[in-house]
Amino acid sequence: MQDRESTLASVREYYGTILQGSKDLKTSACCSIEQLPRTHREVLAQIDGEILDRFYGCGCPVPEAVDGLRVLDLGCGTGRDVYLLSKLVGPTGFVIGLDMTDEQLEVARRHVPSQMKRFGFETPNVDFRQGYIEDLLGAGIEDNSIDLVVSNCVINLSPDKERVFREIFRVLKPGGELYFSDVFSGRRIPEDIRRDPVLHGECLAGALYIEDFRRLLRDLGCADYRQMSRRRIEMGNEALEEKAGMIDFYSMTVRAFKLPLEDICEDYGQVATYLGTVPGAPHAFDLDDHHCFQTGKPMLVCGNTGDMVGATRLGKHFRVNGDKSCHFGPFDCGPDAVGEAPAGGCC
Repeated sequence: MQDRESTLASVREYYGTILQGSKDLKTSACCSIEQLPRTHREVLAQIDGEILDRFYGCGCPVPEAVDGLRVLDLGCGTGRDVYLLSKLVGPTGFVIGLDMTDEQLEVARRHVPSQMKRFGFETPNVDFRQGYIEDLLGAGIEDNSIDLVVSNCVINLSPDKERVFREIFRVLKPGGELYFSDVFSGRRIPEDIRRDPVLHGECLAGALYIEDFRRLLRDLGCADYRQMSRRRIEMGNEALEEKAGMIDFYSMTVRAFKLPLEDICEDYGQVATYLGTVPGAPHAFDLDDHHCFQTGKPMLVCGNTGDMVGATRLGKHFRVNGDKSCHFGPFDCGPDAVGEAPAGGCC
């Protein structure tokens, strides 16, 4: 308990007092270099400068087709991603931003009137709450109440990641989605590095070993998550690089659905066709880093992929032919495989 409280206190101090802006970061771990979609850039151009100046993130955890959704942003900080999602979900959607740092929330809340006016919304569709990502019930988030959970380089800071993910899947609706960016490691991090306050505040010391992350989701009932992007982090700080030793760190964006998926890809002879109707993606849709659906082109898919595009909010944008009444064995669904109907191969 003491370790948990001291870790949280250290994070609050780092992000509430020590860091006054992104220029104060000591590494590049919490600096996103992803190329944002045009629609996102257009919205960010409407967000107040103070919000953007105090943004710390390693990716862009905002998926497509979010209109009308109820969204939860874990560790929202000053609200950059909350306001981005606010515009994208529209007046019929709603975004909850949760953070434990009072200084960050003060900035986020202060800009609600100006941002709603700028977006043309008569009624605010955002709510900033003080709380802990390990205790979403304490923040008033009920079971099966959220369509989409996002987070941007925050879960690594938590001293109890299993509880974080358990809470996420509790609050997600069936078919709901977790879509987040964070720092991962290629090996388990030694305890002495985990206790370093600067490496922890810089989102490195608390990084999850990628395989432990897979096992954690599996144990919580999520047998298949998908990687959207991955880049190796170059710290750009010689002293901290020396402290971290040979540990390889990665910024990754992943998605996972609250679905009863199988632990390997299975072949049921299903075919999925993207209809080209996702806003901003008229010609193709990327489900992950190796599933690119071209508009109108049928593609053979495994059962898991069929459910991801057919039994979620994406279902209205896809036509999935076939069911699971007949099984044809395992499906080659690796990043290097290519499949399309009727030739066969990977989903």
